Amino acid sequence: MVDGAAGPRLGKIGAESRRWRSAVVVLACAGLLAAFAPAAGATGTSAAPDLVAVSGARAGDGAGMDAVVRAMVREGGASATLARVRENGSTVWKGAAGVADMATGAPAVPDGRFRIGSVTKTFVATVVLQLVAEHRLGLDDSVESHLPGAVPNGAGITVRQLLNHTSGIHDYTDDPAFDITNPETLRRWLTGGRWTSYRPQQLVDIANKYPPYFAPGQGWHYSNTDYILIGILIERLTGRSWAQEVTSRIIRPLGLTDTSMPIDSPFVPGPHAHGYLKLPTGPADVTLLNPSVAGAAGAGISTTADLTRFIAALLGGRLLGPAELAEMKRTDGASAAVGYGLGLQRMTMPCGEFWGHDGGIPGYNTLLVGEANGQRQFATSINRYDMSDHAAMIRTSNALYSTGICGNRPSTSSPSTTMLRPAGPLT
Repeated sequence: MVDGAAGPRLGKIGAESRRWRSAVVVLACAGLLAAFAPAAGATGTSAAPDLVAVSGARAGDGAGMDAVVRAMVREGGASATLARVRENGSTVWKGAAGVADMATGAPAVPDGRFRIGSVTKTFVATVVLQLVAEHRLGLDDSVESHLPGAVPNGAGITVRQLLNHTSGIHDYTDDPAFDITNPETLRRWLTGGRWTSYRPQQLVDIANKYPPYFAPGQGWHYSNTDYILIGILIERLTGRSWAQEVTSRIIRPLGLTDTSMPIDSPFVPGPHAHGYLKLPTGPADVTLLNPSVAGAAGAGISTTADLTRFIAALLGGRLLGPAELAEMKRTDGASAAVGYGLGLQRMTMPCGEFWGHDGGIPGYNTLLVGEANGQRQFATSINRYDMSDHAAMIRTSNALYSTGICGNRPSTSSPSTTMLRPAGPLT
């Protein structure tokens, strides 16, 4: 639930408010650069950073990463920041800065868990591509053929268009009920709304109250409703929830022991940095919330270690066959301009081509990318808190992303000018 610089919305799980900018120092993402509530000065963020230089780290991954992670807390307004760089199958740097708990001052730890928001979509899309490989559905099947009556004009919308956000279906998180820039909506969410349990069809029904953004295939608009429908589709095909399928097909085979896909449990298990909203009255701890509002669009929990292992396995062909991975990375038609494939987004950096996703949910922002050739992976979780200095947020975020993604490697190409996908309150 992290919306863009204009202000957070409860439901933009990967919404259009954030963009990955592949320009020189990339990713000045509105969603990653925003938080869920108004901000002033951060408090309780002075704990000594917990920075770990792993054996084998190069200069760009050691001292450089130490500096940019610290800067996210000292200058960028984060209460905590975790990050990891992985190369050739091994972690070359990991670290954390800031506090895990403002009340106690306990430091954040590099291996802590966090909510991953819309990075969940990449896991879910992978399951769909596996089902395609098993001939249980086709990417160009209509939504109506699998989910009759679920959405208007379902016969004209394909599974592919749900996965790459060209369906035109309204994003349910754009509904005013999820707009916590409204003080009264925010008050209701904090005092009780965050515990609401949503059924997936309820979220789809909210979206169905609104006209489509465009005819299917005639535009691109990030919509969390697309992936709520994908979650329903997975259950219809397999008889098990999307979360169970992600667990049995991806989490367990890869040994991602710190990754989970909760349905409605409000807890973040294990060590973790708390998420906060900065209010005029002080910090509001929003770590606990019912993730059913995000569902298959953004309910996941993970660590930087598990995420980098996942993206390496995905891009390395361990989860999908060559044909399915090629489809996942296919960016044509209306999605070409934003480089968005099927739950994956392309980012061309000066040091090479990367694929990944970003995500946000109240208190947490995540970025996960992997090099196309499988050599390097980078993951970070940022607990946005004080957004009063927007320029500093952008500067420190760009430094973190570019250092984490490229390190000290020489440029091999010109940076892409593609504006990558936005992210939102539930991104």
